[in-house]
Amino acid sequence: MGQRIIGLTGGIATGKSTVADYLSQRHGLPILDTDLYARQAVEPGSPVLGAILDRYGKTIQLADGHLNRSKLGEIIFNNAFERAWLEDQIHPQVRRYLSAAMATLGQADTVVQVIPLLFEAGFTDQVTEIWVVTCTPQQQCQRLIGRNHLTVAQAQARIDSQMPLATKVARANVVLDNSGDPSDLRIQIDQALQQRRQ
Repeated sequence: MGQRIIGLTGGIATGKSTVADYLSQRHGLPILDTDLYARQAVEPGSPVLGAILDRYGKTIQLADGHLNRSKLGEIIFNNAFERAWLEDQIHPQVRRYLSAAMATLGQADTVVQVIPLLFEAGFTDQVTEIWVVTCTPQQQCQRLIGRNHLTVAQAQARIDSQMPLATKVARANVVLDNSGDPSDLRIQIDQALQQRRQ
């Protein structure tokens, strides 16, 4: 049936990492996380970081040379034009990292690619099926506030910057509801893994 490449996505703070951790620990699947590649793309000395500093100035650089992600976030999560510019810098590099990582895995039977902006960045061609993790809007906002220590307005700006969850759900092959008990989520994951997309 060929290699199975699961594109794991969803909204911010819906539980993608929880699902990925379970797939790795319980089922031993290789996990490729594009968030990590996005961080690598802006490491000190990288061309992408250079372009960002040229555009926004040294004030968004920390003393150790790394990107001040919270300061950059205040710019891009409140300005769709600037967010699009930044994504144009980062996404091609992320795609290169992802391709290189896939090459090292060879023909592993099943691979999980965690891609938060799967639809927004046009990465659907990288996967054979799409899993979307969802929860209620209230849970999503509260989880984001708790995790990132944001205000309600900051959390909502980050949520609003992404494609609506309902739109992602409509394009999913598998929908994982993470609004209830963790054991229920694990059951959904196990069932989805057993059923190859027809």
